[in-house]
Amino acid sequence: MRDHLGRKIDYMRISITDRCNLRCRYCMPEGVEHVPMAEILTLEEYARIAACGALLGIDKIKVTGGEPLVRLGCCDFIRMLKETKGIRQVTITTNGILLEQYLEELMAAGIDGINISLDTLDPELYQALTGGGNLESVVRALERTVEICRDRQVSLKINAVSLDLRDMADQLGRAYSGSGWRELLKIARDNPVDVRFIEVMPIGYGKRYQSIDHNRLLACLVQAYPDMERDHRVHGNGPAVYYRIPGFQGSVGLISALHGKFCHGCNRVRLTSQGYLKSCLCYEDGVDLKKILRAGGSLKEKDEKLLEAMRQAIWGKPGAHCFEDPEAMTERGNMVRIGG
Repeated sequence: MRDHLGRKIDYMRISITDRCNLRCRYCMPEGVEHVPMAEILTLEEYARIAACGALLGIDKIKVTGGEPLVRLGCCDFIRMLKETKGIRQVTITTNGILLEQYLEELMAAGIDGINISLDTLDPELYQALTGGGNLESVVRALERTVEICRDRQVSLKINAVSLDLRDMADQLGRAYSGSGWRELLKIARDNPVDVRFIEVMPIGYGKRYQSIDHNRLLACLVQAYPDMERDHRVHGNGPAVYYRIPGFQGSVGLISALHGKFCHGCNRVRLTSQGYLKSCLCYEDGVDLKKILRAGGSLKEKDEKLLEAMRQAIWGKPGAHCFEDPEAMTERGNMVRIGG
């Protein structure tokens, strides 16, 4: 389906939980209250919405959270999506803590791609940033995932939020070089893994943190790798601009919401864990699909109402976000409530 501006909307991000086993400062620090489980959709309800989305042309699904792997039945849900007529690609974004444990189940379910959120390879900074996370377990899961994905048609990406970690390093009594990106890029150098840097979006707790300007980061990349060139191959469903570095097995991507607006090509909608369909991250506008799912009526009547509600939400998708003008934003929730 196309929206009123003619953009093809074929990608939906589904948050299946607002729970997480980390406490990243810019997303879900200590003290964040959870939504009661009764307010969270069942996996079957998410699947119903995804099936209706497929009828509207949404054929790519990203499963997110919170941390999706803390949701009991996550791998079964991925299998349900893969068996849904019209859906041709299902991927997942995870912090990697539980990835090694569920990796075989994900593969058996037919997962098409895995994105691992990993902002730093410095163990102390990682622990401070994530509220006590164990970097070693994530690195071990990454190595195992690379090994398994190498022989299968499963893409693997690293998502690194472009944080300025000087204050955090100061609190640890550490010097901060500001070049943690160099260590992360070694993953793409040595493995067929794309490493993507994401500017901090001013949503929820993200407003408290300074993002590294990607214009500056790109200049650093060009200085370090003067033979780097644009990579125009399709790497995924999102707005990343990719570059190839000679000798690297993977590519480097920049997702620059603040300094590289990409709304003209936006192809996505987001479903929150509570069943609210959002057509743009920075506006609260959307439609409550849970209300339709849990109202009276036959399954056929509910599906018809779901289709119409989703059709209207997609058609009315805003032309552009306004992250550059926080006062114009109407979304006041945290990313963990919206879905990463």
